[in-house]
Amino acid sequence: MEFQWLNTFITAADCGNFRRTSDILYISQPSVTVHIKQLEKELGILLFHREGKKVKLTEEGKRYLVHAKRLLEVYQRGLEDLHSFNQGYTAKLSIAISPLIADTILPFVLKRYTKQHPEVEISVKIIESIDIEQAVLKEEVDIGLSCLNSSNPNLICGPLSKDRVILVAPHDGRDSETAPPLDEKVVLTTNYLLTHNHPGYWENLCTIVKSKYPSVRMMKVSQIHITKRFIIEGLGVSFLPTATVRRELLEGRLLEVNCYTINLPEANTYAVMKYEHSTQKEFLKFISNYRL
Repeated sequence: MEFQWLNTFITAADCGNFRRTSDILYISQPSVTVHIKQLEKELGILLFHREGKKVKLTEEGKRYLVHAKRLLEVYQRGLEDLHSFNQGYTAKLSIAISPLIADTILPFVLKRYTKQHPEVEISVKIIESIDIEQAVLKEEVDIGLSCLNSSNPNLICGPLSKDRVILVAPHDGRDSETAPPLDEKVVLTTNYLLTHNHPGYWENLCTIVKSKYPSVRMMKVSQIHITKRFIIEGLGVSFLPTATVRRELLEGRLLEVNCYTINLPEANTYAVMKYEHSTQKEFLKFISNYRL
């Protein structure tokens, strides 16, 4: 059996037209017909009913389509593994990373890791923290770097780092050395508080802020990079992890506001795994030297 026949069969089943199949695969229409006939001969079944220019799977064809896709997937994975081996990779590591973590120091850490471990082939998926647990459970990834802890008994979850959360406001244009510091009450009661840009601490924090300042106006903004843009443009203020605003603070685009009446939370980063294999353990040991 030729794997090219399987590819032709799967494509034809998806689009229901041999002419369209030939266009997608860049082969002639007679070649499509030959591939399907050869596969039908090999299997001893009829795969398609012909209805003019359209084709429709037979009952047997529909049943075999599931197996054909699996066969082709195994074949393609085998090729990918051989290509990786030929390129010098002896290990693979797939990582799920929350957008928030991916937007901080992690790119720098990954660059350092790949230089020190050129034998490891890295693949990265950007997944919201709330979905990382399921991705690890289903073994879609080897390890997850999440803003949320996991209590699932089938997973291994441990803290990687802790980050101080601070109140951030737009720069007011005044000289930081001579101007009085921004006042917590004034900042929170005269601006929108941009909330829910981190999955770990906002529910409790909103309750605390409301109890201290009942008149505070809140606006949910789901992404930290959008929140920072809104603050810089003067649309509001927010409580953000220090690592996410370090550059903006240094450049003077944002200001930290000292909080005296609000107990500020910490933003934690967790490693989530299903198995503690050597590659995962080595990776975690490496990144534990950095504050994510």
